[in-house]
Amino acid sequence: MPLTADRAKPAVPFGGTYRLIDFVLSNLANSGLRQIAVLTQYKSHSLDRHIAKTWALSAMLGNYVAPVPAQQRLGPRWYQGSADAIYQSLNLILDADADYIVVFGADNIYRMDIGQMLDVHIDSGLGATVAGIRVPRKDASAFGIIDSAPDQRIKSFLEKPADPPGLPDSPDESFASMGNYVFSSKALVEALKADAENPTARHDMGGDIIPWFTDQGQSQVYDFKDNIVPGATEKDINYWRDVGTIDAFHEAHMDLVSVDPEFNLYNEDWPIYTDQVQAPGAKFVIRGRAEDSIVTAGCIISGGEVERTVLSPNVRVDKWAQVSDSVLMENVRIGRDAVVRRAILDKNVVVPDGVQIGVDPEHDKARGFDVSAGGIVTIGKNVTVPRD
Repeated sequence: MPLTADRAKPAVPFGGTYRLIDFVLSNLANSGLRQIAVLTQYKSHSLDRHIAKTWALSAMLGNYVAPVPAQQRLGPRWYQGSADAIYQSLNLILDADADYIVVFGADNIYRMDIGQMLDVHIDSGLGATVAGIRVPRKDASAFGIIDSAPDQRIKSFLEKPADPPGLPDSPDESFASMGNYVFSSKALVEALKADAENPTARHDMGGDIIPWFTDQGQSQVYDFKDNIVPGATEKDINYWRDVGTIDAFHEAHMDLVSVDPEFNLYNEDWPIYTDQVQAPGAKFVIRGRAEDSIVTAGCIISGGEVERTVLSPNVRVDKWAQVSDSVLMENVRIGRDAVVRRAILDKNVVVPDGVQIGVDPEHDKARGFDVSAGGIVTIGKNVTVPRD
């Protein structure tokens, strides 16, 4: 919030021209996995519209990206959790008659050749494979943690443990779950049915389904560091960000605008696809300038100064305005002499002449704006910031 007040999280814009869901869909498409169902529920209109406009794969070759809304096939109830979402959509699995099912979240920033993980799963003969990323053990309490044996079999799945277990080959690191799974279809269907019949279950993939497989000795962890994506740089070869908080979302954008970016959007060997806006090239007039920033189509910087900022399409920055360390989404307007620092401005936000955002977070709170624990000011869609 407030970026998800009017849209599902995977539909949140990212990086100037993308939506969060574009990253996982690009990874699937680039990996040759092109029969994709997107299970939607919460405020899904903008997500559905984006998929319809952007992700039209070749139906002639049997490919598709299909949004599937909650259909209440099993009674008058919405999805009760991530596992229940798949259980209520079992017709998709049964109709496809696939040997393996890939289940991925839609709101993280990373590149991954999912085919490599699928190959490891098939070779193992196990029922479930969970993607794990190595994180410092001292920071691991913020994640769902996988306790694994030297042969990568999962011993237990721990939700934000106070004392995370180290890795057999690296005691100062732990495996954090990426929320990405590969299943053998028959085993997954059995697990989902058992979960649905369990009255105490949370119906969660990480909290219920993976422990079910683990109890049977049928789960393993896939080490993300072993995944090699064509064109990856040394810095972003194992880059993965969970952008589930405002501070993490802002930090991921700052990763993009650094001189030597943590995450390289310019990898032509593994592109991230999206629907590019139809607009003229960005324009800089009256000595307008931008440094260490991403400036997309349709933007006009007219005498203003922009630093370490991502400008989405059709943003305007007027004379003597100063914008730094910020994320400006589509159609934002920054007036003359305005100042914007460490802020996220959603679509159609207007900052009038001389108004300041992010200079005094306490003043921003008093005006009713969200200020994160890290001091990032976020203003939701269609807001015109009032003058003091």
